[in-house]
Amino acid sequence: MDMLENLESLQFDYGIPEEDRFWLYLQGRSRGLMIEACAHASFFCKVLHNLRELLPKNKSSSSLSSESFDVTEKADLKVGIIGGGHLGKQLAHTLLQLVPIPAASLRISTRRPETLGKLSTVFKSSDSTRWSLFWLKLLLNHTNILRPQYHCVEDLDKIWGANKEITAALQDPVILRATCPYSPNGGVILNIKWLEGVIYAALNVCTASNVDCRQALKLLNQLFLSVHFKDCRKHEDSCPKFQLPHVVSKSYVKNLLHRRPFPWFDLTAVQLRETPFSQYHSTNTVLQDHLTYLYCDSFGISPNKEEQPVDLMGSPSQ
Repeated sequence: MDMLENLESLQFDYGIPEEDRFWLYLQGRSRGLMIEACAHASFFCKVLHNLRELLPKNKSSSSLSSESFDVTEKADLKVGIIGGGHLGKQLAHTLLQLVPIPAASLRISTRRPETLGKLSTVFKSSDSTRWSLFWLKLLLNHTNILRPQYHCVEDLDKIWGANKEITAALQDPVILRATCPYSPNGGVILNIKWLEGVIYAALNVCTASNVDCRQALKLLNQLFLSVHFKDCRKHEDSCPKFQLPHVVSKSYVKNLLHRRPFPWFDLTAVQLRETPFSQYHSTNTVLQDHLTYLYCDSFGISPNKEEQPVDLMGSPSQ
């Protein structure tokens, strides 16, 4: 309940001259961008968490390169947030409550630890002046960076709300559906290449754990395509399924030893160039619908009022 809702003089826009009210749309856009960022960070962490649960127990992590993900068996997924400002705090709250990331596995770097308030009691912080750019470059190898890029349209839909906490907003079906990677709703649009990066990041996790390419594809299908339409029970053969040519070139498939892991994918290149997956999913509306179902289901929400997702493969609980 908003105690200030009917108190006009205490509203954010009170007293703003009429000629300047045009700029109020920036407030909604800023909130929309923050909600989208928190939603997509949460989804990515859920994907990594669920993949770690699916990885074969008899596979041990292999040090393939300095870029390898930490997939130590039974270890919690560890997340670091650079910056403890407004966005950093909202990310921390979202990951703690919606993934959920254990508090002991969350780290935040900030120059002003005292501004974290109550958050400083649930997870550790570090003064960012102790982290040189050189060390961050070594720690965050550039080829492993996933960067969501957003485009804002002029006619921003007023759906983001102004008073809900971010975690509560992401339980609102209208707001959550607007954050879906394929959704144009809300006026804030995600570059879909980010989703490609998530797919290839999952394959890199399999490679780091020494999982062969056939098993990695099986895990990829279980991870991303386990949630289906109800009609899929009757027409399961028509459901999308990842195959080798969908993630690597046809020429590479011919020379690929199926008992070997996939090559290490440069995630920066994935987000900047066309990939086999780009060609597969760009016009495949059935695949897009299934990934939309997975995204919404990971937050416990159906993508629309008529359909309910059905788990046909027994994927880990979100």
